[in-house]
Amino acid sequence: MRPQDLIEKKRDGGELTSGEIAWLIRGYTADEIPDYQMAAWLMAGFLNGLSDAETQTLVEEMLHSGVVLEHNHISEPKVDKHSTGGVGDKTSLVIAPAAAVCGVAVPMISGRALAHTGGTLDKLEAIPGFRTNLSLEEFRDVLKRCGLALIGQTKEIAPADRKLYALRDLTATVPFPPFICASIMSKKLAEGIDGLVLDVKSGNGAFMKDADNARRLAGMLAGIGRRMGKQVVALITDMNQPLGRWVGNAVETFEAIETLKGNLKGDFAELCLELAAQMLLVSGVETDHSVAIERIRNSITSGQALERFRMVIEAQGGNPRVIDDPKLLPQGRIMKNILSDRSGYVSAIETDEIGRIVMDWGGGRRRLEDTIDYGVGLYIHAKIGDRILMGDPLVTAYYNDESKFDAMKDRVRCAYSVSPAEPLPLPLIKEIL
Repeated sequence: MRPQDLIEKKRDGGELTSGEIAWLIRGYTADEIPDYQMAAWLMAGFLNGLSDAETQTLVEEMLHSGVVLEHNHISEPKVDKHSTGGVGDKTSLVIAPAAAVCGVAVPMISGRALAHTGGTLDKLEAIPGFRTNLSLEEFRDVLKRCGLALIGQTKEIAPADRKLYALRDLTATVPFPPFICASIMSKKLAEGIDGLVLDVKSGNGAFMKDADNARRLAGMLAGIGRRMGKQVVALITDMNQPLGRWVGNAVETFEAIETLKGNLKGDFAELCLELAAQMLLVSGVETDHSVAIERIRNSITSGQALERFRMVIEAQGGNPRVIDDPKLLPQGRIMKNILSDRSGYVSAIETDEIGRIVMDWGGGRRRLEDTIDYGVGLYIHAKIGDRILMGDPLVTAYYNDESKFDAMKDRVRCAYSVSPAEPLPLPLIKEIL
């Protein structure tokens, strides 16, 4: 075979055989096929689509491009959660320790920022010293001792996805369900899990902008997992505004810690409780939804989940004192309010633009080699449905580059729609599949 033949076949709308996909993925993983040819194939697939059979083969080849873990040394059921990406989505930092307290082992392999969305690894690495690059032996040890471990992909786990993940981000081929499914499920199935809770985002801050596409993606993801013998539940949740009040790496870590301290008001806490409860249900630790919710709530209000998070921070080389002193997290040296130039009700927020503002101010990566300014962040004062007056703060910005303030101020204001009529409330959890 030749890569250009498979590019041509997909360019012209053909369906690749399982053998052709296997040859392509194995060759790319082994550095025998260059980035520019794989980028061409990704774009051809993006434009012409992949069949269900192609998608299933892609998942299996990416999964078996590396090690598939087993955790026979741990008796507890192994369950993870995965979000398809949003703005202000730091739920993993709360639900993993909360579920672990309740008897679920959480082997979590996460990703970095992708396009306008934040990455769990980047939030964790805002904690001084926190290591997300554990070896597999260290990963197993932390999971055994803490009941959870939070790492990035190692060279052994789904190496095909590790390469493709970065290439998709740089070639504008991220928001494509077959590629999203292959990326998510190859990593998650390699973790050695028994069950998986999926948080499929829908809205202007998500890769799936409308509910129908989100539902199709959720069905694809759940179907792949179930065909591989896993217990899977998928939630479709709203991403038409930032989740919680903070957007940015260090500030989102701060919000997660505050939630673990018992601040359970607002949409972020609501979603954390639901996702963690679903982890208990998927694992079989609980069978009643209301009991599962109450157990997760108690794990937080009792302080046990916070202490479990402290334990995993220390186990992975981080400074556990950030729990008690948030000033140990990176901070923007400049703080300014960005004020509304109109009065009325907040009727819409361009959520993806809020994510891009944080990224462009230094809080994310435009290129793979870019350095993140972990202290950059926004506090969201005004959310959809809020009544605001001219001169009220929309957001408070924390940053280090003053030269960008005027441009970012204008972008924040343009991201907000303000109307005279109060909008209908948005349901946070739209559907559970």
